[in-house]
Amino acid sequence: MAQGKLSARQKMINLMYLVFIAMLALNMSKEVLSAFGLLDKKITDANVATTERNVAFLENLATKAAEQPEQYAAVKAKADQVTEISSTLDSYLSDLKSEMMATVKPDEQDDYEVQDKPDFLDRRFFQGDKLKPEGQQFLDAINTYRSEMLAVLSDTALRKVQGIEDIKKTIETNFSTAPVENRNGKKIDWLNYNYEGFPLVASKTKLTSLQNDVKVTKNELLSKMLAGQQATALSFTQYNTLLETAKSAFYAGEKFDGGIVLGRKDPNTKPNRVELTLDGRPLSEDQYTIESGKVKLNISAGSAGDHKIEGNLIFLQDGEEVEIPVSTSFATITKPNSAVISADKMNVVYRGVDNPMTISIPGIPDNKVSASAAGLSKSSGTKYIMRPGQGRAVSINARGTLPDGTGVNTTTEFRIKDIPRPTGTIRGEDGAGGCVRMQRQGLEISSVGASLPDFDFDINLRVTGFSFKVSGQPTVKVSGTKLNTQAKAALRRAKRGETVQIFDINANIANNSGYKLKKISPVCIELTN
Repeated sequence: MAQGKLSARQKMINLMYLVFIAMLALNMSKEVLSAFGLLDKKITDANVATTERNVAFLENLATKAAEQPEQYAAVKAKADQVTEISSTLDSYLSDLKSEMMATVKPDEQDDYEVQDKPDFLDRRFFQGDKLKPEGQQFLDAINTYRSEMLAVLSDTALRKVQGIEDIKKTIETNFSTAPVENRNGKKIDWLNYNYEGFPLVASKTKLTSLQNDVKVTKNELLSKMLAGQQATALSFTQYNTLLETAKSAFYAGEKFDGGIVLGRKDPNTKPNRVELTLDGRPLSEDQYTIESGKVKLNISAGSAGDHKIEGNLIFLQDGEEVEIPVSTSFATITKPNSAVISADKMNVVYRGVDNPMTISIPGIPDNKVSASAAGLSKSSGTKYIMRPGQGRAVSINARGTLPDGTGVNTTTEFRIKDIPRPTGTIRGEDGAGGCVRMQRQGLEISSVGASLPDFDFDINLRVTGFSFKVSGQPTVKVSGTKLNTQAKAALRRAKRGETVQIFDINANIANNSGYKLKKISPVCIELTN
């Protein structure tokens, strides 16, 4: 339009044309400014909502960390790092925006069409072709955020969290301050490219958008960190298999009702409180320990019989106690310390003595077993005493109850035998196979006794009297266990090498004088002087 010689009229037309174009550009600029303002308001509202979500998320995480520190404390520590890094940049940007808007009149804060001057950031950041310290401070704030966030995300504990690498790439892209290539292919410094010469409302919108990137990044990162921790906790590597049965023991031919179930073994999952009882008695804290995701009982198996463990494992969930009921049992049986070997034809008990017996039913606790018979009495546990009466045999009946309530009833017959015939003794010798050789003086002071050689019971036989015979002299009746005056006189008249006899020995059992022993074998003595 400016080439060649133009008439005055043409010049006027051209001038009017330029004014018209300028008016169109001015109207378009005001519409664009309004659009930036509306966009800034929309992003600001989104930032408020995201901030509220982040606050709620952190409060929930703090509760979980307090309730289950082993599982969530590490995640809480990382979340605190992310929060501190994000808050530093967000606060800096908020202060910068506040200073920027302080240059706008209070009644024009929402009039975006008047916020068209680039002066604030141009004067703050730039001085000719160089950056002012404030401009470098702006770049440093963004660069510090980027490097610190990437350092947190590079931690070994977060490397396996799904989606972390995508967040790292997003941070590197959204918070990069590398030079930017313009439409003409020329490299321009990032700060100049994004903030130099732009209207105030446009720069403010960019800062608000940058805050949005900070808040959204924080929200996504916290969500993935918690999801990663929960995925680890719920991983099948944290489970083992358990056998669940209605009772602890089964019998041959009985239907087995067991089932395989999954049990958690996560060492980070620990109850906040334990309330357990054993057979109705509360367990103290030194009777259990919490380790490797389980409550380990440090108790004795106790006496033989069934034992019941009941109570609750108490966890904190969202600030409230959740009770997991416990109801299980175990059986204690007497530990075997010897083999059971019996002679089928030797079921014998002896009359006149206490016959010790052991009565039990395999697989049934002692407290669920009872036995009865004439003369049978229980001493303790599986130990009984049999004192048989008259007759040639006695039947002992043993009864027990299985865990399923089924009864077991067994009867065994024992023969009753009398105590064998005792053998007379002098000075403790019975002269088996011949006579006892001893001096005359020794016989005078020796005691007469009775014994049961090779008998299974240690019985104390008490002699009350006997007969003493020297060949060619009358028999002397003696009371007690030693020769009396008459017997000694007869003994003195006996010759050297002569044999004298002690017979008709009367004796009884020391603790059972009512039992009549068989006739006691006599004992003979050969005098050696």
